[in-house]
Amino acid sequence: MKPTVYAFLTILTLAGCKGLYSPNSQPAVNYSTFTIQGDSATLAPALDAFRAALGGPLNAPNSAPADSGRREINWDGVPAALTNVDTFPATFFNVNSKRGVVFATPGTGFRVDSSAFASINAALADQFAAFSPKKLFISVASNQTEVDFKIVGTTTNGLVNGFGVVFSDVDQSGTSGVDYYDANGILIARVPSPGQSGAHQFSFVGAVFPSPIVARVIIFSGQAALSATLNDVSAGGTRDLAVMDDFIYGEPQPVQ
Repeated sequence: MKPTVYAFLTILTLAGCKGLYSPNSQPAVNYSTFTIQGDSATLAPALDAFRAALGGPLNAPNSAPADSGRREINWDGVPAALTNVDTFPATFFNVNSKRGVVFATPGTGFRVDSSAFASINAALADQFAAFSPKKLFISVASNQTEVDFKIVGTTTNGLVNGFGVVFSDVDQSGTSGVDYYDANGILIARVPSPGQSGAHQFSFVGAVFPSPIVARVIIFSGQAALSATLNDVSAGGTRDLAVMDDFIYGEPQPVQ
């Protein structure tokens, strides 16, 4: 997968804006975007509006596939043995805690971290805050995370009507964001993240479609992967580094 540059895209900063995207001469797809930046109290109403737009209740982990509703991931229930290591299983949220997603990355793995990634780079200790304390998520050796949707607890591909993610410490608008793809691999929406204006701030990016159409998303978190030597732009570095917290998405439905 080639890196995506968001810097020249228009940023929508009000929840519920209407989007229309027609890449590669494909038919335009209507969707609603939800993007906002600020502290946790500022984000809360936008996330509630996003949940309402998805429709239905929050379906509990390991519950059977449902005809409506949503699933959420906040990382905090991940066991200690799979925290602060670079070997978090890509299938954890479809096998161990069934929520209908499988991860992929051009990097070397995944990490759920409770140290704000200070164990990777001590300079990051005060860089990232957790939206839902206290664990955060990254792809290892990459800033790209692919989320593939499955009928919960199965290997059958599914479609969702929307997906959203909370980023921590997006300093510059457009350096993070989400690409949305349909079952044919066509890019149907691109939503860049707004930047934040203070330490330990958050950004939320989400899109909701009129019906289940999203087969997978690719999340771009910052301009580079975290490493032992790379510092964030706010700390004198050359790249805007960002990490992920909560995922919110519609209940995966069968591909028609």
